[in-house]
Amino acid sequence: MAASIGEGGRGPFAEEALPVDGQGPLWVTDEGRRVVLGEPECTGGCCGYLSVFVHRHGGIVEWSDWQVPVDEACPVAFHFDADQYDAELTRALAAFTS
Repeated sequence: MAASIGEGGRGPFAEEALPVDGQGPLWVTDEGRRVVLGEPECTGGCCGYLSVFVHRHGGIVEWSDWQVPVDEACPVAFHFDADQYDAELTRALAAFTS
């Protein structure tokens, strides 16, 4: 289990998603971009990545246009209040760096 959780209990993609030294790919700006959230054990090049397009529309953060590994269900678009989204990312980063 320790190998799957990673150093410090952060998980295998936590360093990329919530880097200790600054804002990572989950920080959303007015310029949208695709964020890879994970990949299957056989590699994403084989079966596909779990990724999402993240974009800030004024006071709303949108996660949409999901790409999922082969034969997996595709999530619907998610909409978050931008202030709450930013506060939660800040809280999560602080929890991992303290």
